[in-house]
Amino acid sequence: MAVGKEIRTKIKSVQNTKKITKAMEMVAASKMRKAQERMRAARPYSEKIRRLAANLSQANVTDYRHPFLVKREPVKRVGVILVTTDKGLCGGLNTNILRLLLSNMRQWEQDGVSDIRATCIGNKGLGFVQRMGGKVVSHVTQLGDTPHLEKLIGPIKVMIDAFQNDELDAVYVAYTRFINTMKQEPVIEQLLPLTGERLGTPDGSWDYLYEPDAQTVIDDLLVRYVEALIYQAVAENMASEQSARMVAMKSATDNAGNVIKELQLVYNKARQAAITKEISEIVGGAAAIAG
Repeated sequence: MAVGKEIRTKIKSVQNTKKITKAMEMVAASKMRKAQERMRAARPYSEKIRRLAANLSQANVTDYRHPFLVKREPVKRVGVILVTTDKGLCGGLNTNILRLLLSNMRQWEQDGVSDIRATCIGNKGLGFVQRMGGKVVSHVTQLGDTPHLEKLIGPIKVMIDAFQNDELDAVYVAYTRFINTMKQEPVIEQLLPLTGERLGTPDGSWDYLYEPDAQTVIDDLLVRYVEALIYQAVAENMASEQSARMVAMKSATDNAGNVIKELQLVYNKARQAAITKEISEIVGGAAAIAG
């Protein structure tokens, strides 16, 4: 029964695939919880430093305005810090953020932007930008399951220095924001110059005493603020990655189960047809002998 043997082979193959996707689903679920805890643990620090930066942006600092707070017009040169994953099998997570980035790049070009540079965090985004012929000024890949700020500072500093040296007029960060286990949202936010929308509006009027001086404190603080934003974006993207991978692997496991049921039904029909054919031949042979 050659047909039945082929179907049994297919069933066995799909069963093996189902075992793999189920194991990947369980691994992603475990990593997702850790990634969510890490992301939530980073949020209070990001919120506090955001409030402090908002207060400093409104404080009365004599004769000093940090370059990060100065809006530049017109915008002709743009930098993008693109955060994606190193691995696939996470549904449409990377596809959604890359599609959004491509749409924004086309809009920037229509608005007169002549120079677009990219810093890629994650192998998928790096490959995408290189394939489309984009200008990659720095990148970092293979971050693992835990983001480390010391690995991010170098590539980010390239983009920050370019902005401070007037080589760029604006810098954006593109990543996938974690909403919940079933929903992740691709976003592109302006990182530099720091806008009022990004910093928030402080309650009341604030001022500080600076030691050793205002410029030294603000320069260091706003660089730390930008680094904290990037770290938070990477942490959010990793939580989104594990959630999307868990959902994708669960869907794959369920689909494999449905395929197995369908193949089993086809196998049973083929087997029954073969048995019926054999019985018919036996009955026909017996009738011929008796006749």
